[in-house]
Amino acid sequence: MIKLYFGRFTKNKLAFGGALLLAALTLCALAAPLVAPYEPAQQDLTHRLMPPSAAHLLGTDDLGRDVFSRLVYGIRISLTVGFVAVGIATIIGTLLGIVSGYFGGIVDVIIMRAVDIMLCFPTFFLILLVIAFLEPGIYNVMIVIGLTSWPGLTRLVRAETLSLRHREFVQAAELLGLSRRRIFLVHILPNVISPVIVSATLGIADAILTESGLSFLGLGVQPPGSSWGQMLTAGKDYIYVAWWLSVFPGIAILFTALSFNLLGEGLRDTLHSRQ
Repeated sequence: MIKLYFGRFTKNKLAFGGALLLAALTLCALAAPLVAPYEPAQQDLTHRLMPPSAAHLLGTDDLGRDVFSRLVYGIRISLTVGFVAVGIATIIGTLLGIVSGYFGGIVDVIIMRAVDIMLCFPTFFLILLVIAFLEPGIYNVMIVIGLTSWPGLTRLVRAETLSLRHREFVQAAELLGLSRRRIFLVHILPNVISPVIVSATLGIADAILTESGLSFLGLGVQPPGSSWGQMLTAGKDYIYVAWWLSVFPGIAILFTALSFNLLGEGLRDTLHSRQ
């Protein structure tokens, strides 16, 4: 079965290319000290705002720091925020969706009204509101993004659970007297995991973009941390004299988010191909 799915996935060239790019980014993040030629916070004011050259592949910033090294270390932050934030949202959304769809009644009403309330507010502005009362930092960013990104997944899992609730194998498990915990883990969760994986993959791209936006506004990763959004903020003041400070972080954000979106679309086509 795994070989069959892998064969279908590799036929989607764009999705497979996105997966390869993400694999390369992950390797760069893990081996950042080996890939980056300089420390990300290493300053050299005698070589500030230097254009791309052999000594500095992507140039230097206003403090003489190597842009390529900061980009490489920025991969760690972006991927960490994406995976942790989406992990939090996935756990909350999957649990609430299964409970809402399986029990129904007043439980379903309460959970879905909470979802409706959350969806009334634009997610980014809701995150801004919460972050404004907290100390800016990567940990708060990950937690807040995760705690505000679950409503869409909850609706998706609830819809899948409602369709499974009346299937013969679930009803048979209930007649056999199996515990609800066992029904959730053995009979419902494995059948909703495919859309959850697809939604989580697409959600990582959104989380990375959200973190970049917060860092650009100064509410995300704080100096001397190396974040792509923070690099964009530093580069906007020199856009006309040092274009590389904004262009390269922007390209990194673009291709990373695009890769996750392509991967998610490929997984959706692969896992739902039986339809």
